[in-house]
Amino acid sequence: MAITDSVRLGSSGLQVSPICLGCMSFGDPGRGTHSWSLDEETSRPFIRDALEAGINFFDTANAYSHGSSEEIVGRALADFTTRDEVVLATKVFMPMREGPNGGGLSRKAILQAIEDSLRRLGTDYVDLYQIHRFDSTVPIEETMAALHDLVQAGKVRYLGASSMWAWQFAKAQQVAKENGWTRFVSMQDHYNLLNREEEREMLPLCLDQGVGVIPWSPLARGKLTRPWGETSARSETDEFGKRLYREEDRVIVERVAEVAEGRGVPPAQVALAWVSRHPAVTAPIVGTTKPHHLTDAIASASLTLTADEVARLEEPYAPHDVVGFA
Repeated sequence: MAITDSVRLGSSGLQVSPICLGCMSFGDPGRGTHSWSLDEETSRPFIRDALEAGINFFDTANAYSHGSSEEIVGRALADFTTRDEVVLATKVFMPMREGPNGGGLSRKAILQAIEDSLRRLGTDYVDLYQIHRFDSTVPIEETMAALHDLVQAGKVRYLGASSMWAWQFAKAQQVAKENGWTRFVSMQDHYNLLNREEEREMLPLCLDQGVGVIPWSPLARGKLTRPWGETSARSETDEFGKRLYREEDRVIVERVAEVAEGRGVPPAQVALAWVSRHPAVTAPIVGTTKPHHLTDAIASASLTLTADEVARLEEPYAPHDVVGFA
């Protein structure tokens, strides 16, 4: 099975596959905090298989395994495809060194970060450059002007943002509009069956403004793919992930398993199909550490849930605290 269709990223002209390969799982386990990440030799087959399956959209970040994810992804794409065939996304904000200006969204930090990312990725431009978080310590005018300059210089094709309050995103977009600067075309936020808080403001904002949504953790750190009490190497060491979900979410995981059993498909396909059905969503970002992760992601793109199935999946939901950027 392969993906044959592409979709536009929001109202932009950029065409991407309806599944984005998340590359946080690719990186030197000895660098950064992801001890569960796959080294280069183990990572490369996943990138090759994704390309062969029709995925052209790859998302990484400078902070993933302290830069080694960008290095691995860049070398693999150079070996397995041509640069123009793929849409390469990375991010800026997280600290990359100690001391002043080692992270954040000041002009100095952004201009240094893009040069470092381009060097690690082995390319002279990034298709989608995303701010990893909102930087409340820097005037938004400074951030948006610096990002616009990168587009004007040809080092970046499109701009995107990640988890923040809807008012912060709206403010950034308005500042760009008022000054004739490049606006964000995408929002990468936390959205899945266990955490639907983005449905309140961010997703309606993006839908209204033509901003494409590329959710991170659409499978809730894997919780939606396995029995509630079952763990993985990642979940056992993922302190951030332990703050995202709670015991009351168990019933939703069980509902996903029930719907999947009725369909005769793995739970991951059901959970991803649910995320993709939202009209604001362009492509969920899916990480892979096992071959079936990629197979399930691709199959989910052609799975359509019934209204009854959707209602059954959504009925147990209760509001969650916002974590990750608040």
